[in-house]
Amino acid sequence: MHLSEILTHLGEWREQYFGAVAPPVIQSSNFAFRTLDEFRQAFTDELKYPVYTRGNNPTVEILRAKLAALEGAEDALVFSSGSAAVASAVLAHVHAGAHVVCVQSPYSWTHSLMTRFLPRFGVSHTFVDGCDLNAIERAIQPNTTLLYLESPNSLTFELQDLAACAALARSRGIVTCADNSYCSPLFQNPIALGIDLVVHSGTKYLNGHSDVVCGVLCSRREVIYKVFESELMTLGAIISPHDAALILRGLRTVELRVQRSHDSACRIAAWLEQHPKVERVLYPWLPSFPQYELAQRQMRGAGGLFSVYLRASDIAQVENFLHRLQRFLLAVSWGGYESLVLPMAGFYHIPGRANSSRPWNLVRFYIGLEDPNWLMEDLAQALQAI
Repeated sequence: MHLSEILTHLGEWREQYFGAVAPPVIQSSNFAFRTLDEFRQAFTDELKYPVYTRGNNPTVEILRAKLAALEGAEDALVFSSGSAAVASAVLAHVHAGAHVVCVQSPYSWTHSLMTRFLPRFGVSHTFVDGCDLNAIERAIQPNTTLLYLESPNSLTFELQDLAACAALARSRGIVTCADNSYCSPLFQNPIALGIDLVVHSGTKYLNGHSDVVCGVLCSRREVIYKVFESELMTLGAIISPHDAALILRGLRTVELRVQRSHDSACRIAAWLEQHPKVERVLYPWLPSFPQYELAQRQMRGAGGLFSVYLRASDIAQVENFLHRLQRFLLAVSWGGYESLVLPMAGFYHIPGRANSSRPWNLVRFYIGLEDPNWLMEDLAQALQAI
């Protein structure tokens, strides 16, 4: 299906809501039935028929159809956060005594799920260098049920060869799950490479306006039904109809936004790579990136997120650089209209949050929709602090 068809028309039965161009927000907690037969039929499949908004809501259903089509999946579920989507996908494929192989340095709350939550229920894990397929194979145990991937991750952007990982896991009867938040469905489709489940933080590019927190899970229809009937309906981490409508709004422009962010990031990252105050730039779309060839093979773009190592002599110089920035917001997340900066130095001197494994001169940037020349002017004057 053409991308324009997905973003503009798919799932939007306008004749059902008075020909309105924008779909309505069905802000109702439950739904009534005319007959007992209709009532009974609805309870045979709560993912298909609206009964109670915790299960199915017409506004959310439109969003589900679009997200599944964008990822080339049969179906999708939408959650109240990316963490909820990740947790539900993982919990649906483990049991007491199971083992998970997970890439090292995943998203912080995925790391927490593996290290703090799953062990309470007898599920073990092994973190592994996802760049090394042999290391992944060595980490597999007889009780391994899930291989969890994040390609690229959202700080140093290590990739996994998704097709090779999928083939390895399939040969061992292991389910694969990949976080595709960094690329968005526009720049990478893990399902087409053999991955079983794809998760997203829909907070990022899919929404794109920094006003909704959301998670997405895409997979085969039977997998989606399994997660729906157990993890989603039981734990109830659902998205509201209003938030679903905001994401539908964001999807109208996702192609333009992601491409703009990508183009600007390519330009700014290449410029920073030549700057004397920058030691190194980490961005999968730069030829200097260690896995550049793999990125070119399985991705169609890299979006707006990259990291740099500043050529600073101490943490004070990094702090001075950050305080001089005027056009980048100091904040977490990415994928919105606004450009952001997230320094690893910011996590030092916070009780219980110091992370010595991340160098203090590592700084992550997200390039939003602003004029790249305007952003480079700001970076140039701030780098004078080093």
